[in-house]
Amino acid sequence: MTFSFSRLQPAGFLASGNVFPDFGAVGGSNELESIIGALLTIVLILSVLMIVVSAVIWAIGSANGHHQVATKARIGVWTALGTAALAGAGITWMNWLITLGGQL
Repeated sequence: MTFSFSRLQPAGFLASGNVFPDFGAVGGSNELESIIGALLTIVLILSVLMIVVSAVIWAIGSANGHHQVATKARIGVWTALGTAALAGAGITWMNWLITLGGQL
């Protein structure tokens, strides 16, 4: 039994090289974009608020000799920084993937 690639024909849209996501095909894509934008804004605002609160608690805990409180607050600062970085990097990564998809 031999395998022949001649029977495998690419679909029409693949043969033309026009592979790009059709965001208009999804019903309510405008509402989805606004919801995602609002959620991202909330995540970034809460991350900045968490950085400020955790940094203040870290400073107070360190100054008063409460090392466990200072350690927990330091973990809070790093967690908030990571959350903000991931939220920003997620958008950058998605834009890069969309641009890369347009070049294929």
